[in-house]
Amino acid sequence: MLSLLSAVPTESDDPEAAWVLDIRWRNHPTIWRPPTDVFETEEALIVRVEIAGMRAEDFYLQLDEQTLIISGVRRDPDLGAAYHRLEIPFGQFQVAVLLPVPVEEQQVEAEYRDGFLRITLPKRRTHTVTVHHPGQ
Repeated sequence: MLSLLSAVPTESDDPEAAWVLDIRWRNHPTIWRPPTDVFETEEALIVRVEIAGMRAEDFYLQLDEQTLIISGVRRDPDLGAAYHRLEIPFGQFQVAVLLPVPVEEQQVEAEYRDGFLRITLPKRRTHTVTVHHPGQ
């Protein structure tokens, strides 16, 4: 059985199975998940996705409250070739990242360069309100 999160066989998969055929030529889509890092700086959360062979316009980013969803389709430039080994996943992918802190949604920036998508999500600043007592 193939994991829906990966286009490579898992340890529980049968090593003799024709898993390439299961991924490439079924009528149902297989969604895979590219390697993703999430880290924090003083000012922002950074989400870094390793996914070569894309164009910036091939990504779809959605921020829904505290969840960032990154999706798209990586096309196989050699589609139709007779593969002997297939470890590089192609097709539809998706990553959902639960954000640990609130972010400034209007200031989110994304850049794709050298096979990495880097999304910078500035942290939402909290404001302290001073309560004054009348007459003091």
